[in-house]
Amino acid sequence: MKKSSSAAALPGLNVGRALRERPVATLFATGFGVGFAPIAPGTAGSALALAAAWIAVTALSSHMPSVVAGVGLLTSGLAVAAAAVPVTGRVAEALGGEDPGCIVLDEIAGQLLACAVVPLFAYPSPRASAAAWGASFFAFRLFDVWKPGPIRRWQDLPGGWGIVVDDVAAGVLAAAVTAAAIPYLTRTA
Repeated sequence: MKKSSSAAALPGLNVGRALRERPVATLFATGFGVGFAPIAPGTAGSALALAAAWIAVTALSSHMPSVVAGVGLLTSGLAVAAAAVPVTGRVAEALGGEDPGCIVLDEIAGQLLACAVVPLFAYPSPRASAAAWGASFFAFRLFDVWKPGPIRRWQDLPGGWGIVVDDVAAGVLAAAVTAAAIPYLTRTA
């Protein structure tokens, strides 16, 4: 299964059918419509997840490091991924595509996992904290597009599994890279 290119994310897809048959699922699968962005819908979905994660952590956690915030993001990413498997599979079927680019719930799950390590560290400045959040975003986008190792093959799983599992793996890999990079980022930012 391959994501449609961003320029061709909607042509050939039956968006009207998906919205008629599965309106709530389509709303969730497209990240409340973010997936309909005309350029780079996967990146838009990742940005939505990053913004939501940052807002949640800053609003709910009074200090860093915060294991509770990190576990909260990890749990949220896993819960979104678990819900995304059946939802994205059904919406992709209604759209008439294998892994349409407008479906971004998988990117949301992966990005939540990628940034789950960010609250686990103390930062000497807001700039260093922003660099860590940014590193999680760029690492996830890199691994989501590149799909190194077995990640590319996991796209071939049936239905929603193939849509979601590769992004979960990319998110876990991005979290590991981000955690390794944060000590460097806190010294230079």
